[in-house]
Amino acid sequence: MENIHMPVLLNEVLHLLHASDGGRFIDCTVGAGGHAESLLSASGGKLLGLDSDSMILEKASSRLEVYGEACVLRQGNFEEIAKIAEDTGFTGVDGVLMDLGVSSLQLDTPERGFSFMRDGPLDMRMDRSLKVSAADLVNGLEMSELKTIIKDYGEEPMAGSIASVIVRERAKEPILTTSRLADLVRISGKSRDSRVHPATKTFQALRIAVNRELEVLAGGLAGAYSVLRKGGRLAVISYHSLEDRIVKHFFRKHVGFHRSLESGGSEWIGEKPAGRLVNKKIIKPTELEVKKNFRSRSAKLRVIERVE
Repeated sequence: MENIHMPVLLNEVLHLLHASDGGRFIDCTVGAGGHAESLLSASGGKLLGLDSDSMILEKASSRLEVYGEACVLRQGNFEEIAKIAEDTGFTGVDGVLMDLGVSSLQLDTPERGFSFMRDGPLDMRMDRSLKVSAADLVNGLEMSELKTIIKDYGEEPMAGSIASVIVRERAKEPILTTSRLADLVRISGKSRDSRVHPATKTFQALRIAVNRELEVLAGGLAGAYSVLRKGGRLAVISYHSLEDRIVKHFFRKHVGFHRSLESGGSEWIGEKPAGRLVNKKIIKPTELEVKKNFRSRSAKLRVIERVE
């Protein structure tokens, strides 16, 4: 049976983005189209949906075609939001949503190689045009480089042991599947948290590295904020501490006016527009939502409003 994607913190997103008031919105990670469909339905307005994954975008297109010209879909990642918004006439928008989670469609498709729960090729590329896959990293990097990635991007205390086992075993035979990598992580040492699969953090780390997720997020936040109108809101749903730390830092920098230096197009130059934190406390899923959708358990929602 095909997995049904359940949008995370849906009611909270619709409420905090004032979707019922109409307007124009951008969904930076349209995924299966759950949030996008609800934003279009509630607002009666227009929406630009982005996704770096062509397979996901195709499925979203089928779901959202009923909205006709009110819904515009484009392939691209966070870093490209400002340019795509300008090209499609979606500047000065009322709200922008960034849901940073991996799509259920990606996790549940074995050949995409995102999940340690399903055997498949060790890929993990959200955009299939990317040249480097997880298998390339696992089989090509020095042990010290693997350790750094697993430690920094996975916050994995066993990073050294895991990297050592990977290097030892790949010398015997290349590591090309998700199941083999998961098995190697499992035998590399006992996980400190028995509630979490021992390969969770390693897979997260490799996925982040393959897709440059943290760099793309930093650039995307600046781009998303830049296309808001005065009074427009940016809502971001993060799922782990590395993402949330970047979002929190970005939001704090934009509360009030600040000076900034040019940084590869991902930072404002000169005066930054003032912002207001809409929710001073992180919004998390209710127990009921987590019961219905276990993948929402680690979600954190932060919202900022552009006031100048």
